[in-house]
Amino acid sequence: MRDSSTRAIGLLRLVHDRPGITRADAARSLAVGTGAAAELVAGLVSRQLLSEQAAPPSGGRGRPTTLLGPHPGGPLVVAVSITYADWRIRAIEIGGRTVDVVEGFHAGQRADEAMDELSRATDRLRRRLGSRVRGLGVSAPGIVRDGRLIDATTLGWRDVDLTGLARREEVFVAGNDATLAASAESSRGNAAGSVVALHLRVDAGLGGGVVDGGFVSRGATGVAGEFGHMPFGDPEVRCPCGSFGCWGNSVDGLALARLLHMSEPADPVSFFHHVVGRARAGDIRAGEAVGTVSGLLGRGIAGLVNGLDPDVITVGGLGTLMLDVAGDRLEQGYRAGLMTFRRSTAPPILPSALGEDGPLIGAAEETWAGLWGPLVASPHAFRT
Repeated sequence: MRDSSTRAIGLLRLVHDRPGITRADAARSLAVGTGAAAELVAGLVSRQLLSEQAAPPSGGRGRPTTLLGPHPGGPLVVAVSITYADWRIRAIEIGGRTVDVVEGFHAGQRADEAMDELSRATDRLRRRLGSRVRGLGVSAPGIVRDGRLIDATTLGWRDVDLTGLARREEVFVAGNDATLAASAESSRGNAAGSVVALHLRVDAGLGGGVVDGGFVSRGATGVAGEFGHMPFGDPEVRCPCGSFGCWGNSVDGLALARLLHMSEPADPVSFFHHVVGRARAGDIRAGEAVGTVSGLLGRGIAGLVNGLDPDVITVGGLGTLMLDVAGDRLEQGYRAGLMTFRRSTAPPILPSALGEDGPLIGAAEETWAGLWGPLVASPHAFRT
């Protein structure tokens, strides 16, 4: 029974990662015979977990095979992404395809108001999708521990209970947006196939995650990845977190405002985009400011590479703009900060392949990871 469950979980994961895989290729990947594979697939199809359809004729010899994919009435996870200004909800099937979307704004709302609105929106989604919803994942822009958003300095939210968005029978996952983006980038983005991947996301703050062997490093209390609060920055600049010299404060929109001798912007992210636009238009001062923060981002990345030894680095959010507009300065800072022995084989710094969808996709991926076992263990099919 244990071997059967393990193989069933392995097949679900395989189809999730490679929707449309042939049954023959799946059998080879799982190291099972064709008869065992047929039996395994039939069991999952009968429980509305997978679908099977004939592959197009290849013109070659041999027995025709079939293609495997998600069942049209099969399980879904709901992924919620909360940013500093809005929120998005997606219902996602096995294989990663989105089947339903809801979006809204929370700018100016208190935390309880925003959570009430999100709760109503997720309930409306459940009513449309019925019992197919089996898990819920939440991405939030702050420190998340044990299902609570304990500190989101950019929003002024503290001790917000995220578990109220999920129902008791659902698998529930909640995490920091940058850490979840790291998970997504390693499973479906530019870090896929890496041994140790480092992801950094620059937005209203700077965070990230380390994915080692496919698993996100969470730390002793579950809040690892707060890279923006390492003391790589100006020790005279106080951070809203309460510390001084946080790296994130050296590479954001507020840092650009200081460099340009401008007043503190109300919306640092929009201001960053504005300055980048000026730099692209030929504004020398704006270009120099963007180059400075890009160099500081590169130098901090070097420190993490020296300490963590990843084989690839991906950057998302505003980091992709820095790579695009001032990639040479970012690379200079990176190279200057690397230990000498690393420079000839330095891991590449790549832009995120998933963009702003990274945290939401990561929330879905982490929820699916906790759902494979319960899906295989449940004897029930799905009904809409």
